[in-house]
Amino acid sequence: MTRDTTKVTIYYGPLSWFEMKVKESENDGLLEAVFEHDERRRELRVVQDGAERSEPEPMERPKRLVAKSGDYASLHEHVISNFPGLIRSLNPAKLHLHNPPEQVHAHLKRAFPGTSVKRFKYPTATRQTLVDFRDGFAGHLVGQEDVRDTLLAALYPLTRASRDKPVVIMFFGPSGVGKTETAQFINGLLGGDLMRKQFSMFHSENFASYLFGGRHSEASFARDLLDRESGVILIDEFDKAAAVFHSAFYQFFDGGVFEDKNYRVDVGRSLIICTSNYGSEQEIRNALGDALFSRFDALIPFQPLSVDEVRTVVHQLVDRRVSELDRHEQAALDAEDIKERLEPLVRKAANVRRLGKVTNEVISMLLVDALLASEPERDQESTSKETAG
Repeated sequence: MTRDTTKVTIYYGPLSWFEMKVKESENDGLLEAVFEHDERRRELRVVQDGAERSEPEPMERPKRLVAKSGDYASLHEHVISNFPGLIRSLNPAKLHLHNPPEQVHAHLKRAFPGTSVKRFKYPTATRQTLVDFRDGFAGHLVGQEDVRDTLLAALYPLTRASRDKPVVIMFFGPSGVGKTETAQFINGLLGGDLMRKQFSMFHSENFASYLFGGRHSEASFARDLLDRESGVILIDEFDKAAAVFHSAFYQFFDGGVFEDKNYRVDVGRSLIICTSNYGSEQEIRNALGDALFSRFDALIPFQPLSVDEVRTVVHQLVDRRVSELDRHEQAALDAEDIKERLEPLVRKAANVRRLGKVTNEVISMLLVDALLASEPERDQESTSKETAG
C-alpha cells in the first residue's frame, strides 16, 4: 500500500459549513470504521487439526470516511499520535476531517503530501456594515451616543481587505447598560450565531485546561474558536479572569493566533469584544497590566443611563413583550398600566437587564390573575348547564 493512496482533505470552520461541503452519509463515519476494524482484529479463529486454514475476507476498502470535530474525543491519545497509521490500516479512498487537532494535521501532511486544506470565510465588517450600524444604533440601544461614534472608528480598519488580524475592543462600565447587546447588534449585521464565552462561568482549574489545553477530548477555547460561525468573538466578563491567565491572550490579541497544546487557530480579520465592569481606563491598566492593556485597539466606556433613558427602555420592553403575546393575552393586559407599575424602578435607574426580568414577571403575574379571575365564571356557566340539563 503506498503512502498517498488516500486523498486527505482537512476543513477548518463551523460544523454547518462542513456538513454542507461534505454531505455525509451514514456509512461514512470514521469512528464506525475504526470500531469495525478493531472488532475484526479481536476476532478469535479456531482451526481444528487437519482442517484447511482459511484467511478472513479482507475488509472492503471504504470509498470515503468523515470525522467531525467532536469525534476525535472518542479516540485514545496513542491513536491521535499515530493517526496516519490508523488511516493506512483503514485505507479509505478519501478522508474528510473537520477541525482536527494540530498534531493530526501535522502528521497527515507528512504522511500524505497531497493533503489539502479548506477554510471557512468568516463574515467581516464592510463599509455597508458601518452604515447599517450607524443608522440602526439608536433604534437598537437607548443612550450611549458616544459609543456609536467611537465604535464606528474602531470598526473601520476591518473594512480594509489588506488587514489580516483582528480588531480587539474592551467595553467597560456598569452592568446592564448595553455592552453585550451592542456586541449582539454588530454580530447580527454580519450574520452567524455569535460566539459568546462568559469567563465568570469557569473556575480556576477548569479554566486553565480550557485556555491552555488539556486532554484532546476536553473542551477548549481554541476548538470553540475553530467551530464558531461568527466573525464576532464576544468574551463577556473579561475582568473575572485571574491575572495568571492573561498571558494566554497576548498572541491572540496581537495577531489573531490562539494556540494550546492541541489546536492552533488564526481568526484573521475578526472582531474581538471583551466586556467588563471596570470603571475607568486607569482601572483597566492596573488590573490587566501594560502588556495586555496595550493590546486593545479601543477602550469604549458605557455610561449609566439617565432616568429618562431607563423609562424609554422600560416602555420599549413592555411594548415588545406585549406584542409577542397572542390576542387573548393582549386583551387581558393594559400596557400603560404595566408601565405605570414599573415606574418606581425607573426612578431608581435600575439595571436594564433586571428591568427585563421584572417586566416579564409583572406581565406573567397579570396574566395569571386574569386567568384565575375567569375560572369562577366558567365554573358558574358549567353549573348552570348541568342544572338546566
